[in-house]
Amino acid sequence: MAAITVRSLDDEVKQRLRVRAAKHGRSMEAEVREILVDAVADEEEPKSWLLLLHERCAAIGGVELDIPPRTGGHRPVVEFD
Repeated sequence: MAAITVRSLDDEVKQRLRVRAAKHGRSMEAEVREILVDAVADEEEPKSWLLLLHERCAAIGGVELDIPPRTGGHRPVVEFD
């Protein structure tokens, strides 16, 4: 694996990076790695909002929904002439 050094980083940028890393539960180094990987990733096509929602929910452990049982029978399909 390669290593890089960033010199003359503004103190404000470093502080914001530290806060961002803490929000994501990562070290500053891991946060910088993630930012760099995202920045150079090939974007084939934009993700749908459903996929983005799924990824965000998966990141926090998912969401459990209570789905009520179906009531009644099947509804007939109505054809129009």
